[in-house]
Amino acid sequence: MNHVDVTPEQRLQELGLTLPAPRQAVGNYVGCVRTGNLIITAGQGTDEYRGKLGADVTIEVGYLAARQCMLNLLAVVKQELGELGKVKRIVKILGFVNSDPDFTDQPKVMNGASDLLVQIFGEKGKHGRSAVGMAQLPLNNAVEVEMILEVEE
Repeated sequence: MNHVDVTPEQRLQELGLTLPAPRQAVGNYVGCVRTGNLIITAGQGTDEYRGKLGADVTIEVGYLAARQCMLNLLAVVKQELGELGKVKRIVKILGFVNSDPDFTDQPKVMNGASDLLVQIFGEKGKHGRSAVGMAQLPLNNAVEVEMILEVEE
């Protein structure tokens, strides 16, 4: 099979990853909003990774947490679109990293989400990004990520 013909779902499978069931909102909001050809997601944390980077959580574990956040986001996007092949471009991701005051490696943590997008979508997965440290996140999540993407029907 030509690599161009491989779907994002098949790339996930090749990486040994599966999309989880979309997580339920913990407030009065929806998982994503579609406006025109853009989807703007709500932030997604994880059920697995808790604690502060630089105190309880290593960069390596934070990387896995950011990757899991992205899998959770992609589950919401797949639910909205039916298939990830309708993604035309990842536009921007914003990563919030639960950080000890002295922790400054938020970009290394967020590479977990960014690397996964490029592995799945190739050039279409390259995106703008902000990675910021936070004093705390809901439920003591280690990382939370939100995303803006362009879609085509």
